[in-house]
Amino acid sequence: MAKQSSTRSAWRPLIWLLVLIIALIGANGAGVLWNGASWTPKLALDLEGGTQIVLTPTLQSGETVSPEQLTQAVSIIRQRIDAAGVSESEINTQGSNNIVVSIPGQPDDQTLARIQASAKLDFRPVLVAGAPSSAQIGPDGATITPSYDPSLPNTPSIAPSNGSDLNWITPELQSRYLAFTCGSDAAAGVNAAPADEPLVTCDDTNTVKFILGPVELDGSDISDSTAGLITTQTGSSTGQWAVNLVFNGAGTAKFADITARLNGLQGSLNQFAIVLDGNVISAPATKAVITDGKPQISGGFTQESAKTLADQLKYGALPIGFEVQSSDSISATLGSTQLQSGLLAGLIGLILVVVYSLIQYRTLGLVTVFSLAVAAVITYFLVTLLSWREGYRLSLAGVAGLIVAIGITADSFIVYFERIRDELRDGRGLESAVENGWRRAVRTIVASDAVNFLAAGVLFILAVGNVRGFALTLGLTTIVDLFVVSLFTHPVLRLLSRSNFFASGHRLSGLDPVALGAVYRGRAQFAAPSAARVSAGKAAKSAKEAARRQTIAERKAASSDTDVATKGDD
Repeated sequence: MAKQSSTRSAWRPLIWLLVLIIALIGANGAGVLWNGASWTPKLALDLEGGTQIVLTPTLQSGETVSPEQLTQAVSIIRQRIDAAGVSESEINTQGSNNIVVSIPGQPDDQTLARIQASAKLDFRPVLVAGAPSSAQIGPDGATITPSYDPSLPNTPSIAPSNGSDLNWITPELQSRYLAFTCGSDAAAGVNAAPADEPLVTCDDTNTVKFILGPVELDGSDISDSTAGLITTQTGSSTGQWAVNLVFNGAGTAKFADITARLNGLQGSLNQFAIVLDGNVISAPATKAVITDGKPQISGGFTQESAKTLADQLKYGALPIGFEVQSSDSISATLGSTQLQSGLLAGLIGLILVVVYSLIQYRTLGLVTVFSLAVAAVITYFLVTLLSWREGYRLSLAGVAGLIVAIGITADSFIVYFERIRDELRDGRGLESAVENGWRRAVRTIVASDAVNFLAAGVLFILAVGNVRGFALTLGLTTIVDLFVVSLFTHPVLRLLSRSNFFASGHRLSGLDPVALGAVYRGRAQFAAPSAARVSAGKAAKSAKEAARRQTIAERKAASSDTDVATKGDD
């Protein structure tokens, strides 16, 4: 019964692994049938080619673009493209004015609109703020019921008197707010509204949903923005970070009127939202009427977050409009030949690993072969699924990450096999050696994979472009390695340990006792010592025990007898 229970426990993870593989294949199949996905991963610029768009700023006579503004524009465009789910793109500056955007494949209209839109910064009063899925409307959750002209149901019969007037909220705007989902693909395309109309949007973390009034200030009204520590009236530091704005003359006058109005309101109506590219990056409350044009934004900032917001305000203060100078299709920078070379290198590496495993571990090496095959299937469908759902594109650097994974995966098997052999050398039976070897090996495997995953994670966060593709595939295959060695390799060895071929230590099994240099003879049987050696050992032990039990007198007598015998011989 115990053996049957152990067999069932060995089959259980294999069944779960089969369910996982079927689920991955089913998810990809559903994408192919109903969502225009493909059974193969999408390729990046270096392997497929794509579209190159050259943007040039639209400047007034005498205006120039500083390197800092151009760098900030590159950063904003990269964030837009990443938000659209397009990976492995390249965004660089060209000369002192232009920006070159290279995107794999053919970009859709939405992606082109994201690229060409100007980096505009707006200030809008908050009308409603709630949870991302909140069904509440109005300040503090109250339902708003403005008066409307029945003939014009979507237009207030009472014209809003200012940006904070709740008569901006029409039935149509209420419905749009309730249906709006933060972070959804649909929401990404509608975070825009004319400057003189309300805007439904979310903050940049997708944790708060807003209805904002019309634009009352824009980026051109800011002359400077810096991050610094808050100081008291005596000049001492509080240790808290804040963002300090400086408006120009026109902005100072407008901001004084705005804060005078907001300061008398309650709840979310007291907030003033800073909107960059249609998303709220900050929505501070108004605590006083500010007439000098130098407001301070505070509240939970770190040095880094304060500097980031200050940069966004400062560089968004000069909204740079772009126009498309040229848009051309570009061929793959590397092409199919390099892809084939990369795949050939991976195949050669795989063959070498297989040959080594069969030479070193004999039949046991076949477990390595099948484990690598299972890992390859899981990795392939994961990459294909990411390509469909997340816009991931496979570059040559990503292929390199997959090739490196062959060695990482094979290393886990080698560690496990050697631990089993160590247990066999200590005289354990095969079933016991498999279990004890696994307990010893899994700690090493997890530690090794954790280091690899940490390195891949750091590289993914800090790098850009193709290097991130390498980091992604490396981290992905590291996780797959843990799944395969736990759900396939170990259960298979548990089953094989019950077969006569492996348990008897056949010379082709990879567990040959002669090759291992152990006294193990299969199923915990040891070589029996010869009868002569047993008799001699018993005689020597008896003589030693008898000598130990002699009295002093007996020892002296024995010694005298020995002396007499010696003299007699003389």
